[in-house]
Amino acid sequence: MQLSFSLPAAEQELLDRIVVLAKDFQAEAAFYDERAEIPVAALEALHDAGLDAAVLPHHVGGTGMSYLTFGAVVRTLAQADPSVATLWTMHAGAGVGLAELTRESAGSFFADEFLAGKRFAVALSEPASGNRFLQPLHEAVAVDRGWVLSGAKRFVSGAEIADYLIVNALVDQQPAFFAVVPDDTVSIVPIWDTLGLRATRSQLLSFDNTLLRAEYRGRASGQGEFEIIPAGLPALSLGIADAALAALIEHASTREILGKPLSHQQWVQHEVADAQIRLAAAHALYERGLWEADNAVPSFFGTFIRAKYLANKVAVNVAQLGVRVGGGSGYLKQSPIQRHLRDAEAGQLMAYSTEVIATSIGKEVLGVDSD
Repeated sequence: MQLSFSLPAAEQELLDRIVVLAKDFQAEAAFYDERAEIPVAALEALHDAGLDAAVLPHHVGGTGMSYLTFGAVVRTLAQADPSVATLWTMHAGAGVGLAELTRESAGSFFADEFLAGKRFAVALSEPASGNRFLQPLHEAVAVDRGWVLSGAKRFVSGAEIADYLIVNALVDQQPAFFAVVPDDTVSIVPIWDTLGLRATRSQLLSFDNTLLRAEYRGRASGQGEFEIIPAGLPALSLGIADAALAALIEHASTREILGKPLSHQQWVQHEVADAQIRLAAAHALYERGLWEADNAVPSFFGTFIRAKYLANKVAVNVAQLGVRVGGGSGYLKQSPIQRHLRDAEAGQLMAYSTEVIATSIGKEVLGVDSD
């Protein structure tokens, strides 16, 4: 992928390895989507390429990478197979999060497990909490060795292959984070059948008096930690949009109407121009957020939120245009165009959803007090 910035040599070498791997992921994306099967081999290949070690910050035992490189990696993966990109982003968010949040206790253990190739998953969102995934409603009950949790967590990507989960619950009415080793108190509720990102197998988990061990409790998130999930979510939609636009261009260039390629139709040219410009603007806003994060500019989190909103919207718009340009052929199951449309819709639903972001930004712009 073309970047508007240069990376350190070691990080560029890593990105080059990911680009090569992504070509294989792209070739297999439809296979795993059709079967709703986790592409385990792809995740193992990313680990073997050194990606897990690179995303783990120096201060917790990894080699570290810049936000700019991280963003380029996730966009590359999402353009090839957004399910792989989502699985890896959530795995990295949980693994790095546990290494950082439990740094004073079990952090080195989780860092070593992450580097060893163990799988991690994020189990924070609750069915009744909506977008407020950092504000759990389930209360943990104190026991001798810590606390126990009963309740449910939804959309846990890669839950079936996870060795460790990052889970939150209320302790003394305050949100607390824990590492959980899945056991027979953690079960999958068999209702999963999603429209898009099918290969993530983002399951609903039930917890039945699951032990939250005191030594696996993490502190609250603080400054200076690598914000993987907020930084990764815009890239997921941007990669999908890139893939959708590429598929649209391929279709318009190879299908003829009235003796000329579809790309010669003026309405197609106008719509594609608008889509490409909006996509470029979304990329630019996202890269600004990455630069701000690398340079510790306090506004970086707000920029990521805005970038997610724009990327979510643009991905859906580009994918919908692909269906319009593709016509009946783009609506067929074997076409990548329909898969891009299904995958693009998922970004808008991931917390924070576009509606929640729009409300927050709108209040800020209009000077309306928040509740």
